[in-house]
Formats: sequence, C-alpha cells, structure tokens
Amino acid sequence: MFGSKNPVSAYTQVSIDSAVHSADPHRLILLLFQGAESAVSLARESIRQGNLFGKSQALSQAIDIITNGLLASLDGENGGDLAAKLAALYEYMSTRLLHANLKNDVVALDEVAVLLAEIRGAWEEITPNAHGS
Repeated sequence: MFGSKNPVSAYTQVSIDSAVHSADPHRLILLLFQGAESAVSLARESIRQGNLFGKSQALSQAIDIITNGLLASLDGENGGDLAAKLAALYEYMSTRLLHANLKNDVVALDEVAVLLAEIRGAWEEITPNAHGS
C-alpha cells in the first residue's frame, strides 16, 4: 500500500482546498455554511448509528465552523443590528449543538440544520457586487 488515505477522501480534500483558495469572500461564507450543514448531518447519522466518537467529532467541527468561521467573519463595527442578531443566532446554534452532543438530541440538530439552511439561503440571494464589493 502506498498510503493509508482513501483516494476518494483525498480527492474530496483537494477539491475543497481548491474551492477555498479560489473563492471570493461571498463564496467562502457559502462554503462555511455548507461545511457546517454537512457536519450537522454527519452528527445526526452518527447518533442514529450509535457512533458517539463520530458524533462528537462532527459536532466539534460544526461548532468550530460556526464560531471560528461564521461568527468570526461578522463585522461588528459596520454590520450594525444585523451583525449583532447573527452573532446571537450563531451563539445560540453553538449552544444547541453542545446540548445535542451531551444528550444525543436529534431534534436540536434538526433545529440547527434548519437555521443554517435558512441563513445560507438568504446569503445565496445576495449578489457579491450588491454593495459595491
């Protein structure tokens, strides 16, 4: 064997890395949403399979994306009320994911998945040049 990595996994990682390196800031936010949604979905499936380690890893990833990606990307100075409301929502989602991790609560995961999808949908409606950026 030449390596322990799965070729599909390696291809996926290269594809993700390429998408991130070539993305504009608007697209990067969409990639963060997609990553968080995928991690929440993986956590849900891990709970159903009884894979507690996989669940914990997926939820840690989702929380990391939300707090260190989405929340950190907010511009508190220029974002006004919208940035403050999104910050509160991202913090709420992180709290719900922590709860889901402790209690294996699929309902909490579903709630966060819906919130992520709604915000991502709104973000998709924004054109990158809408505000001259």
